[in-house]
Amino acid sequence: MIIVTGATGRLGRAVVDRLADRVPTDQLAVSVRDPQKAADLGGRGIRVRRGDFDDPDSLATAFEGAAQVLIVSGAVDPEPHHKAAETARAAGAERVLYTSHQAANPDSLFSATRGHAATEQYLAASGEPFTALRNGFYASTPAYMLRSALETGELVLPEDGPFSWTAHRDLADAAAIALTEPGRLDGITAPLTGQELFDYTDIAAMASGLVGRKITRVTVPDEEWKQAALGRGLPEFVVDLTLGIFAAARRGEFAVVDPTLPELLGRPATTLREVLAAELGG
Repeated sequence: MIIVTGATGRLGRAVVDRLADRVPTDQLAVSVRDPQKAADLGGRGIRVRRGDFDDPDSLATAFEGAAQVLIVSGAVDPEPHHKAAETARAAGAERVLYTSHQAANPDSLFSATRGHAATEQYLAASGEPFTALRNGFYASTPAYMLRSALETGELVLPEDGPFSWTAHRDLADAAAIALTEPGRLDGITAPLTGQELFDYTDIAAMASGLVGRKITRVTVPDEEWKQAALGRGLPEFVVDLTLGIFAAARRGEFAVVDPTLPELLGRPATTLREVLAAELGG
């Protein structure tokens, strides 16, 4: 049985949908914090189980009968992911897959990518079969950042750098292939990225064309942006996490384009323009 965690999230749900096209649904199960939110999956014949990274006992039940477990990463802290991998092994899973990040590095300026690197090291040290999917930065992120800019006409952010933005649907396809085609993606993968690099100046120009009105990219110092974000009610840990993304981008940590994803998919990677057009309604 294939078990997918986080199946009520955007990526996890997309992975389950792709898997349902590839294997019988009675061979699929999901581990979710709130089973009611996955009730529709149960209606399709997919087993829905309660599993919470913060409740290891629940994971032991959720992972029962697993041949493979896909751990869709969540919190920055790597320890819950390590515990989930350990629990999957104890439940009999022959292979653990984990959604990592293209920039996973213990020296990263972005705390989440340091956490991904720690989990990759943990999985490799186990000596058991695993796959760490080094996913590119989600292409839906700029659409979120653009929300206020669509009203004000200004995209106000700290200084950044280039990103190889990657669509959820492409990463879901890659995960489904990894789970159903043994040997295609083993160990730590190459970066699974979009095929072009764009910074937020490029994104402002692209969004302007899509929505038909001018959006100007405005660069502000980190501290100025932080105080404004705190003033809007964002939690400080979210603000600091976001500033880590911009610091890492300035250092070029996300300026990676790799051919692995389109080669794996057998088609071109979804472009950022396509994602923004769908997200912004352009």
